[in-house]
Amino acid sequence: MPLKDLPPEAQPREKLLARGPTALADAELLAILLRTGMAGKGVLQLAQELLAPQQAGGFGGIAGLLNASAQDLARIKGLGPAKRAELVAVLELARRALAEQLQQRALLDSPQTVRHYLQLQLAARSHEVFAVMFLDSQHRLLALEEMFRGTLTQTSVYPREVVLRALHHHCAAVILAHNHPSGNAQPSRADEALTSTLKAALALIDVRVLDHVIVAPGVALSMAEQGLL
Repeated sequence: MPLKDLPPEAQPREKLLARGPTALADAELLAILLRTGMAGKGVLQLAQELLAPQQAGGFGGIAGLLNASAQDLARIKGLGPAKRAELVAVLELARRALAEQLQQRALLDSPQTVRHYLQLQLAARSHEVFAVMFLDSQHRLLALEEMFRGTLTQTSVYPREVVLRALHHHCAAVILAHNHPSGNAQPSRADEALTSTLKAALALIDVRVLDHVIVAPGVALSMAEQGLL
């Protein structure tokens, strides 16, 4: 049913203003952002199709959609340049909002925010990415840097480069992170060995490794919380 045919109280924008955003389903919130559909397809139907499971041609929910690149969105009929730009901008705003929070508070006080931030940064990558969060003495975020790409092993991640960047930022601690595009966030033996190698290298310059977070679509696992650090 087109949005204009719905009763006013059931239309997403009016519903949001009257009852707040938590009263809306994901597709309704997305419909507000998209604003219009296309010929033969209302905006709510377009939103539902975008959120459909991947096997049905969608992006598998809000997280999958917001982690999609502009190129991924370009394949969807009905998403013109303006709509694609808006969706990509929403994700970038979410990243920056979380980064601001992490720059203003100790990361150890907000582990869930750290995981959300890393999921937004890394979860949608189709290849493995190794990143480092550099922290000050109060464990606030100084910078996040993506340092290596490809299959991660002790030989493909160079401790010397991580140490040099830590010295550059004058950091006191780091949180290591990488993604598993396979979807399995459990650490491998190679992940554990790499963590040990980096801990030893960074200890030489008095920089602590607080955690190593492994990110996969929909999940982020903390090696520290698993007792593996």
